[in-house]
Amino acid sequence: MSFERFHGTDRYLVTPELRDAVNVSIALEKPLLIRGEPGTGKTVLAEAIAESLVMELITWNIKSTTKAQDGLYVYDTVQRLNDARFDDRDISDIRRYIKYGPLGQSFLSDQRVVLLIDEIDKADMEFPNDLLHEIDRMSFAVNETNERHTAKHRPIVVITSNNEKELPDAFLRRCVFHYIAFPSKETMADIIKVHHPDVESELLSQTLLRFYWLRDLPEIRKRPSTSELIDWIAALRRGGVDAETIEQEIPFLGVLMKRENDLESALAAHRRGRVN
Repeated sequence: MSFERFHGTDRYLVTPELRDAVNVSIALEKPLLIRGEPGTGKTVLAEAIAESLVMELITWNIKSTTKAQDGLYVYDTVQRLNDARFDDRDISDIRRYIKYGPLGQSFLSDQRVVLLIDEIDKADMEFPNDLLHEIDRMSFAVNETNERHTAKHRPIVVITSNNEKELPDAFLRRCVFHYIAFPSKETMADIIKVHHPDVESELLSQTLLRFYWLRDLPEIRKRPSTSELIDWIAALRRGGVDAETIEQEIPFLGVLMKRENDLESALAAHRRGRVN
């Protein structure tokens, strides 16, 4: 049996382990649950899969109030009421007021799509199992119109989690799991070269040294991420800052540090000369 294979993209470097996890989830038609600290590319992974496999990406951003039903459809009773009061349109066709959610859209698509369910741990504890119940069925009924829709293609489902709360065991058993570890210096250098292909080697070496030193400071609560490092290098280059300057100071530290206490801790550590 053949299936689409993911190999990464020019702008998204993928480890063999992550590549294999994606392809196993596609082959088994099971959701891929991705965990990792912020900034490790969990959300961007779904974009890369869609780009690599030439598929549409549908994104469902989860909130604390999100229910599985919301992903299928909602019946816009408010709009129908307003149309009845202030409009001369025919309100007898209820289908006009059915708004399909990301999950419903992925089921109704004529082509296979990538469905990103972002930050699932923001929802309540019932949501994950309810969600997989709907994905397993691959069909849903619209009660207001007595219609049933059955998916033509099972979407490639990518679910991200920031590990803010434990997910139910029943949910975990039905997913393929992968933890994206924070990149090593060598891997990070490759990532940087994707975004800054002409970066000077000395500047790259010095920014990596500073970046990982900051991440290793025990007093830092929110450690800088990959995306912040990419932005920092862009700021340094646009500001004309060279590698020698970075050896002596930390320019534009606010690009890396987003908490006042972290900023003060990093400056204090720098003044004490704790650069490795």
